[in-house]
Amino acid sequence: MTDFDPEQFEDKYANYFPELQKAYKQAFETMNDAYDSELVHAIDQQILNESEPLYEDGEFRLALPEDPLDRLTAVIVDDEKAEAVLERYAEEIEGELRSVFGLEEA
Repeated sequence: MTDFDPEQFEDKYANYFPELQKAYKQAFETMNDAYDSELVHAIDQQILNESEPLYEDGEFRLALPEDPLDRLTAVIVDDEKAEAVLERYAEEIEGELRSVFGLEEA
């Protein structure tokens, strides 16, 4: 576990890159085990590659690119299912960030 400093998270890629990689990798593995792997991979490569992890008001959140479902072209899936899996994936990443930085919710 890494000591977390919200101010250092502003330059997260310089200060916390290994921790970010770990959180994203663990979230991917969890999602890949629980959902359609093609859909999870497509979301990972076409949406989350342009996402931005943020730490605001004492919480992690994932800022997604504009119109994220429009980016999803590698798989054929209805918007409702894609949106649900994307939302769950974002929650998983946020949870992994809390875990990696030792900020789990009570």
